[in-house]
Amino acid sequence: MFTLTAPDVSLYESFIESHREWDGAHQDGAGLFAGDDVSTAEGFAAWVRKLADAEHAQEVNGIVPCTFRWITEDSRYVGSIAFRHYLTPSLLNSGGHIGYGVRPSDRGRGVATWALREMCSSLAAGGGPERVLLTCDDNNAASARTIERSGGVLEDVRLDGEGKAFRRYWIDLTGLELSS
Repeated sequence: MFTLTAPDVSLYESFIESHREWDGAHQDGAGLFAGDDVSTAEGFAAWVRKLADAEHAQEVNGIVPCTFRWITEDSRYVGSIAFRHYLTPSLLNSGGHIGYGVRPSDRGRGVATWALREMCSSLAAGGGPERVLLTCDDNNAASARTIERSGGVLEDVRLDGEGKAFRRYWIDLTGLELSS
């Protein structure tokens, strides 16, 4: 059974296993930036504190307050999902409110769909925004299916600054059937 949990240092070993699976690729929804050290227990603990602090942080250089949740199964880190509390013009264009990533060995199990629905239900129950924006690469069929299965309605397909196409979806949270 999956759960969404606040980032926790007790999941260090499991996170590191997942991090290796990503093999240097960007982990959407993790809040992991180039300067973050997750290779040592001390660095990992500092990063986990940074993720917790992000929920109440002030906007700096386009980085807005953000709630990070880890997707776990029992005591195993499976992935992450993040909710950006509001959209800057850049996020409105191409970043969106929610980002998520599932470790490669756990893809295809419905993890992302479960996590996205759970996050949307939590936002709807907690007085979040009326709708949320999600984006994905135009060629990422799995992510597009996840968003569409969660109620996402395609607004448009745009090109980023490098000419790469991406999709923009909105999920209406008003009247959303809440998870039990």
